[in-house]
Amino acid sequence: MEETKLPSAWDNALNKLKTWARVNSPWVIHFNSGSCNGCDIEILATLTPRYDLERVGIKLQGSPRHADVLICTGPVTRQARDRLVRVYEQMPEPKFVVVVGSCGLSGGVFAGSYNVLGGIDTVIPVNAYVPGCPPRPEAIIYGVVALLNSLKNPSPQPIVVNVPEDANVDDLILES
Repeated sequence: MEETKLPSAWDNALNKLKTWARVNSPWVIHFNSGSCNGCDIEILATLTPRYDLERVGIKLQGSPRHADVLICTGPVTRQARDRLVRVYEQMPEPKFVVVVGSCGLSGGVFAGSYNVLGGIDTVIPVNAYVPGCPPRPEAIIYGVVALLNSLKNPSPQPIVVNVPEDANVDDLILES
């Protein structure tokens, strides 16, 4: 009979510290798997001083080996499939994926094309979906913040973001 070891106070404190660090300073990497660049422009807009993602601790990272969150846009094409899987596998555990835009969710207007395999979730597991063509920067920020808040109380279901049209970025971040 195997003995189960209960986590000690140190293990609990260390786990709380790790969760706090993940939630308060995630590093993201962006991957375009074949989109029209509409979503990419909106992601770049969220990184500008006007929306200032760094105020919630989010930093854009150039290497998947240092990133916590993978932000994907576009449908998965045959050409990008292997690269997407490679980038995902290079990320350290725990890793999270946010899909931005209609094409990344289902293939969008490119669905059924000879070169398109479908949405991002056909290749890698997805934690949060931000629909729209292209989604507004407020929706992207809200999706990433909702993912970070879900890390505090993990659930097996992916997050689907629905942001009202008249939403204010500051209100979205504060209510999360």
